[in-house]
Amino acid sequence: MATPEQVFGEWDAYAQRKILKPRDLNLADIASASALKVVAITGVRRCGKTSVLLLLRQRMAKEGKRAAYVSMEDSRVKGIPDVFDAVLKWFGDEGFLLLDEVTSATGWEGWLARNHEMLQGKLKLITSSSRRGLSIPAKPLRGRMFSYELFPLSFSEFLEFKGMQIEDTTAGRGRAEKALAEYIEFGGFPEVVLFQDPLEKIRLLGTYFKDILGLDIADITKASVSTVELFGKYALEAPYFSASKCLNFFKSLGHKIGKQRILNMERCSQDGYLFFFVPIYSAKVKDRAQYPRKAYAGDTGFMRAVGGRLNWGRLYENAVFLELRRRAHGGEEITYWKNAGGAEVDFVVRRGLEAATLIQVVYDLTDGARDRELRGLAACARETGLRSGLIITKDYEGRERVGGVGVRFVPLWKWLIAGKKGPG
Repeated sequence: MATPEQVFGEWDAYAQRKILKPRDLNLADIASASALKVVAITGVRRCGKTSVLLLLRQRMAKEGKRAAYVSMEDSRVKGIPDVFDAVLKWFGDEGFLLLDEVTSATGWEGWLARNHEMLQGKLKLITSSSRRGLSIPAKPLRGRMFSYELFPLSFSEFLEFKGMQIEDTTAGRGRAEKALAEYIEFGGFPEVVLFQDPLEKIRLLGTYFKDILGLDIADITKASVSTVELFGKYALEAPYFSASKCLNFFKSLGHKIGKQRILNMERCSQDGYLFFFVPIYSAKVKDRAQYPRKAYAGDTGFMRAVGGRLNWGRLYENAVFLELRRRAHGGEEITYWKNAGGAEVDFVVRRGLEAATLIQVVYDLTDGARDRELRGLAACARETGLRSGLIITKDYEGRERVGGVGVRFVPLWKWLIAGKKGPG
């Protein structure tokens, strides 16, 4: 039977030989941040957090820096007493220590806080977890963490994984639209992207969904897996989510459950990056608490693989939400807007208390959709004091003014590859 030291050595050797595709992250910035604080890389399971740590380990080896990578999920070590001290005895107290899925072992908060304080400047700790709690820890680590949120591949990363370059020509636009359709349908999980067979993609996505439900929601909430699966399917299907409506859904199926458990599943599914729940745009705390939230999946592929059908309008909107999260800066919040007359805007990006960006998403501009989206955008602009807005479409591009508001239309593929120029 392998000793803990042998297990740690196996993982570090694996990290250095693993062949990986790069991600759109500044690895140097992550390494530099670890000199000041404990770095936490969080995101949904299988989105590539481990690969980022492995890429960091390989970079450090090339630069001649002392470093090591260890997976804390390894069943051979995570249950042993004082496993973190065992890692430290093996590695030493100086260099870069990369701890993958650190929250899976007990005592992680106190250990990270203690060793960051005692060994600051010597031991640089870079960690990962599929639970958002790593980036918003309890008191011992408050003010000592620097967080990076990692998501499944962006569309730009998807194109790089596929070895594709897109030119703004007729043929190039055709390739972009075809690539976008695949990206939207099957999502951006790296392993899924690299599979060629659509059935294999769907099978793998279904496995991911069940794993996240079981490991990151059922385990924490102590709800049964069947209960959590019902919750997950409801959240995928419901464009608006509220605990009361979800409770009625469970009751309609003869399932006994309390509202508090539903609220716990909502919180844990967001902490595990499986779903995101977007509040209404309002300065009133009461409105934000009482109005339904808009539910978005952590990857568009879940809607196809688990929901079993393609709703391109919802898929487009979900893709835009995820990209807005990738581009969000500190202090920004993504909300939606709706007035008493039923006019709606899909996304209002807030900076502090003020609206900064208005975005509508529409797959099909026919059958009155164009006028409806324009009216909603103009009404929201008047209320928020903004003079412009964006409508993201399938393939239409242009500009016009309505009610004194400047509106830009842009195809989704073009907006997604616009890079990090901001949410607009």
